Formats: sequence, structure tokens, C-alpha cells
Amino acid sequence: MLETLGVVQACFGSRQARAGAARKLGGKSVLEWVIRRATDCQQLDGVVVLTNDDPENAFVKNLAPLDVPIYTARQPDPLGQFAAILKEYPARAAVRIQAQTPFVDPELIDRLVATARCRGNWDYVSYQLRDGRPAILARVGVCAEWIRTTALWRADQEAQLPQDRQEVTRYLYTHPEKFRVHLAPVPAQIDREDIRLSVDLEEDWELTVTIYEALGPERLEWQRIVSLLDHQPAIRRRMEALNRVHLGT
Repeated sequence: MLETLGVVQACFGSRQARAGAARKLGGKSVLEWVIRRATDCQQLDGVVVLTNDDPENAFVKNLAPLDVPIYTARQPDPLGQFAAILKEYPARAAVRIQAQTPFVDPELIDRLVATARCRGNWDYVSYQLRDGRPAILARVGVCAEWIRTTALWRADQEAQLPQDRQEVTRYLYTHPEKFRVHLAPVPAQIDREDIRLSVDLEEDWELTVTIYEALGPERLEWQRIVSLLDHQPAIRRRMEALNRVHLGT
């Protein structure tokens, strides 16, 4: 049994999301970028791509590197699909990595896993924004989530609300009375309303290309990205505006 399995969640539910995953950045698809960022992590014992049996998602097999396994889940919702992959690939814990985050940071993932191993018998570990929300709810785009497998299986058995079935970890972090939840502070430099590195919209893609072309493929650590954005007020203003649209404010 593995200690910690990295799971890149590629169960796309819309044409826009599929098109975004297939777009090329420096000759690689966005999905391949995310997978390679995951395989760069030192604290993960393996990486697997999770997709579902929707025929529209068959393209995932053509985008993933040949050395990374793909698991096709047949469960009807994301929570059930994630629970299923952890039965097919036994591991004590998993790190959930979203497919629309080409700048997800290996250093932050490794720090997350180390925290989970050293700081207590947690069920769920992630990063927290200054307003108290898990960072995964924002569009920061560099963070991931650590989940104990037995806790995820319990969530799959108990969760009934549609939003708890659609958002894989929601049942865990919204029920601290049932699960041992630990949220570590996200680095202050990225805990800002004018940082948005997740690729959900057409304009997100344009901003992603701008960052990639400015820094190049070997200089995409979150610190360098933030340093670049600190000198680009127009980009930050646009990111902030997009974040406000996302939050409905």
C-alpha cells in the first residue's frame, strides 16, 4: 500500500473545461502540465489520473503521459469517483489536484503532505485563506488538498446533499465535528484578491499564456509568479475583477 497517492482529477463536465484541458502551453496540454507538476513532487509515492466514463472525456487518454496511469470511474458523481480510485489504487492518503491548475505548486504540495504526516492524526489537511475559507474554494490555483482514505470513504457513504457529492472534499471540511480538519495558512503573498491562477474562463487562459511567456517553463514557482504580477498592476486588476465575478460580488 502506498503512503500518499497524487490524484489529478480530470472528470470534465463541460465543453469549455475539456477545451481548456487540451490547450497547449509550451507544446504540452494544460492537463499534461498539471500531471507533470504532480510528478515533480517529492512527497507523493505515485500519481494517477482520474476521469469518468463520459464518452466526451475519452480524450483524456490522449493527453496524459504514457508513464502515468489513468483510472476511468463509473460512479455517477465526483465524490463516488474519487472513492473508487482509492479502492483501485490502495493508499493511506491522497492528494487531490484539480486539472485546471497548470501552476499548481510542487513545493506547496510537498509541504502539505509533510504537515499531514508530522502534525497529527488528521483526516483532511489543506491551506486556509485569511477569511477562514479553504484555499481550494478560491481561484488561487497553486494549492491542493490532502485526504485520509478512510475519511474519504466515510464521506462517500454518508454524504447525501448534491453539493457534497459534486465537490469531493466539501463534506469533510464542513463537518469538523466528524473529521479531524487542519487548515494551514496559505503563504501571505498569494492570499490576495488580485491573484487568480486557475484556468476556468477564456480570459484566464490569456493571462496564463502571458505568465508562461514572461517566465518560461523552468521558472514557474509560485514565488516567481507573484513577483512578476507585483510588477503588472493591469493584470492584477483584471484578475481581481474576475475573482469578484466568481464570488458574485
